[in-house]
Amino acid sequence: MIQKANFKENSTWYKDAIIYEVHVKTFFDSNQDGIGDFKGLTSKLEYIRSLGATVVWLLPFYPSPLKDDGYDISDYFNIHPDYGTLRDFKEFLSQAHRQGMRVITELVLNHTSREHMWFQRAIRAEKGSVLRDFYVWSDTTDKYKDARIIFKDFETSNWAWDPVAQAYYWHRFYSHQPDLNFDNSYLQKTMLRVVDFWLKLGVDGVRLDAVPYLFEREGTNCENLPETHAFLKKLRAHVESKFKDKMLLAEANQWPEDAAVYFGSGDECHMAFHFPLMPRMFMAIQMEDSFPIADILRVTPSIPESCQWALFLRNHDELTLEMVTDEERDYMYRAFAQDPKAKINLGIRRRLAPLLGNNRRKIELLNILLFSLPGTPVLYYGDELGMGDNYYLGDRNGVRTPMQWSPDRNAGFSKANPQQLYLPVIVEPEYHYEGLNVENQERNLSSSLWWMRRVIAMRKKCNAFSHGGIDLLSCNNPKVLSFARHYQEEIIIVVANLSRFAQAASIEMPQYDGYLPFEVFSENTFPLINKNPYVLTLGPHSHYWLKIKKGENIQSVLLGQEISLECSQDEWKLAIGDQFKHALESILSDYIKTCRWFGSKSRIIRNCKIIEDAVYSSGLAWFHILLLELSYNDGTPETYCVPLGLRLKSEAVELLEKNPKAVIATVRMGTEQEGILFDGMYDEELRYGLLAGITQRKRIKGSKGFFSCVPTKILKDNLSDVEEIKTSQVMQAEQSNTSVVFSRKSILKLYRRLDQGINPEEEILNALTHFGQAEGVPPLLGAIEYYGQGTEPVTVAMLQGFIENTSDAWIYAL
Repeated sequence: MIQKANFKENSTWYKDAIIYEVHVKTFFDSNQDGIGDFKGLTSKLEYIRSLGATVVWLLPFYPSPLKDDGYDISDYFNIHPDYGTLRDFKEFLSQAHRQGMRVITELVLNHTSREHMWFQRAIRAEKGSVLRDFYVWSDTTDKYKDARIIFKDFETSNWAWDPVAQAYYWHRFYSHQPDLNFDNSYLQKTMLRVVDFWLKLGVDGVRLDAVPYLFEREGTNCENLPETHAFLKKLRAHVESKFKDKMLLAEANQWPEDAAVYFGSGDECHMAFHFPLMPRMFMAIQMEDSFPIADILRVTPSIPESCQWALFLRNHDELTLEMVTDEERDYMYRAFAQDPKAKINLGIRRRLAPLLGNNRRKIELLNILLFSLPGTPVLYYGDELGMGDNYYLGDRNGVRTPMQWSPDRNAGFSKANPQQLYLPVIVEPEYHYEGLNVENQERNLSSSLWWMRRVIAMRKKCNAFSHGGIDLLSCNNPKVLSFARHYQEEIIIVVANLSRFAQAASIEMPQYDGYLPFEVFSENTFPLINKNPYVLTLGPHSHYWLKIKKGENIQSVLLGQEISLECSQDEWKLAIGDQFKHALESILSDYIKTCRWFGSKSRIIRNCKIIEDAVYSSGLAWFHILLLELSYNDGTPETYCVPLGLRLKSEAVELLEKNPKAVIATVRMGTEQEGILFDGMYDEELRYGLLAGITQRKRIKGSKGFFSCVPTKILKDNLSDVEEIKTSQVMQAEQSNTSVVFSRKSILKLYRRLDQGINPEEEILNALTHFGQAEGVPPLLGAIEYYGQGTEPVTVAMLQGFIENTSDAWIYAL
C-alpha cells in the first residue's frame, strides 16, 4: 500500500523545489551484491532530506541491457532486478512522500532497447502493420539526410540494418536504441498508458528524455518539429485530465529560443532544462568575465508564468558543448579538458570539483549562481561533497561511481567484495573516499556538505529566487556580475566576483534610491543606496546576497503576516510538517524579536530552528509546545520555549482586542476560514492544561524527548482541586519570563530562555520548601521539566504558591 503524499494542493510546487539527481545503483547497496538498490536508497532518504532537497530525480531503473546506463529500456512497466522489485519502488515512494519529498522519474519517449518486446515483435511483423510501425523503417539510408549525428564518436549514420526485418531502422542515438515511431497513433496511446502507470503509483513528475527528436520529416533536421509540440500538448492535456499537481520536464538540448517553445503557452511542459546557460557559467568563471552569463540571459525569452527553467552545473552526462559556438567549444576544451581522454562526443566527462580544479571558492561561487539565477536548481549526487571522477572507466561512467559514505571498505557504499562493485570507488589521492566522504564532512561544520546545507536553507527563505523576475544591473567592472531578483515586495541584489583577485565594483541602481541593504546570511546592514553608483568591494570569487528594503519600512514589525501554507484544524493536532515548519521558523524568527521576554535584542538572529515539538490537548483545544534554537552571528546559541495556539479568527476576537502582541501570524485553515496563530500562554485552555498537567503528573511526549510535569508533596495542601481555580491571568510586569496567576492561589512561571539543568530558582525553592518554609517565600508546588535524548533535565516551568504583593522587585529597585 503506497503512502498517500501529504502535500498541499500546489500546481507549481516545482518552482520551490530543490532537485537531487541520483541513480539507484550509485547510492547504497542493501543486499551486498555491489549494486545500489531501492532498499538502500530508501534507507538514505533522511540524508537527502537533511541536505535540503525537496525532490528526488531518479535516473532510469527499468529492465534494460544497460548498454546506455538504463536509457535503453526493454520494459516500461517494471524494475530492473538489480535494483529491486516494484514493491521496493512503492516503499521508496511512500517513504519519500512521508518525509516531504516528491519523486521525478525518467520517461524515455524517443527510443527503446533492441531487446524490448516491441522491437522484437516489430522485426518479425509484416511491413506496414501497426506492430511493425512502432519503429521507423526504410529500405535505404537516403531519408532524413539533414538530421545530424549526435554521437559522432560512436556512430557513422542514423540508420542501422536489421537482418531479421531486412530493413534499416532509424536511431538518433546509439544503434542499439531504435527510435519509436510517433506517427503511429497506437504507439502514442501505448506511451500514454506508460505515463498513467507511473503517475498512478504516485510519481510526481517525469523527465521527458530526448523529447526534440520524436518525429522525422524530410527536408528538416528532424528536431523541434511542430508534430512534437502537438504531441506534447496532447500529453499535457491527458495528464491534467487524470491527475493533479503532476509535472513534465523537457530535456531539450537547444538554444534558449528553441527550448522555450517546449513550454508552449503554458500547455506543454511545465519545466525545461536551460542547457546553454550551464557551459557559460564555467566559461565566465574561467575567463573572469560576466559577459557569457549576461549575454545568454539577455537572449533567453520570457516564459509563461506557470513554467520554470531547470538549472544545473553537472549531471550524469558529459558537460555538453552542443549549444555553444565553435570558438567557445575550443576554449572550453583548452580550459577544462587538457587530457583528450576527458572529451566525449561534444562534451567533457567530468564532475564539478575536478572541472574547477577542486577550488573551493570557485565551486561555492558557481553554486551560489545556480541558486540565484531564475530557475529550479538541480544537484547531482556527490557534488555536495566535492566528489571526484574517473574518466578512464569509459563512456560517462567516470561521473557515475558509488556514493562515498565513509572511510570504510567500498566507501561505505557496499559490503560486497570490492571487485564485485558495478564500478570502482574513487581512489585518486585528492578525492580518495577515505578522506572525502559523508561521515567525515558531517563532523566538520566547515565542510562542503554543511556549507551546501546552509545555503539551501537560506535559499528556501527567499521567494524571489524561486518565483521572481531578474534585472541585470549595470556594473563598471566586467569581472563582477550583478543582478536583482524580485518577487512581490522582496528584492534581492546578487553580486558575484568572477575573478581570482579582489575587485571593486560600482553598480548602477538608481531605481532603488532610499533602500537599505541587508546581507542575507548575517543580516548585517550595508550603507543606504542612493542615486549614485553603489560601490562594493569583493574578495576573490566571493559574492553578496543583499536583501533590500525601503528605508521607512526597516523597523516595521512583521506581525500578522500570512503564512503561505494552509493548516486545517485536524492537521494542527499532529506534529508540524516540514513545509509548515520552514515557514513557521521564518515567522518566529521575526516575532521573537518583538517579545519583551526575549533577552538578546542586541544580537542578530542568524537562524531559528524548531528542535522540539510536543502536541498537547487541553479541553477542546490543541497546542504545540515548541523549543526553538536561536543561532546568532556571534556567541553561543540559545534555546527558547514558545507554546503555540491556533484558533479560528472568529473565536479569537477577545485575544485580538486584549493581547494583539500575542498574535504571531494568520493562517489559512481552509478555503473560506482564517485562523490566528498566537502565543499559547495567552489562551486560558493551555494555562489550565499546564496546571492540570502538574497536578496529574502528566508526561507530554515530543518529537525527540518529553516534558515531565512533577508535583511536590505539598501541592495538595495548597491546591486541592484544579476545578476550584476560577480565573487565570498573565502578569503584565516587565520580566524575562511569562507568569500566570491562578485565582490568587498559585503562580505558574514559564521560563522562556532555557538553560541546561535544573533552574537554580527551582532548586532553592525546593530546598526552602522541604526544610521549612521561610516567611515571605512562596512554596514550590511543582515544575515542568524537559528530558531530551542523552541530556540532563531542563526546567521549563515552575508552579509556586501566591503571596500578596503591591509591586515587584524591578519597580521597587529602579
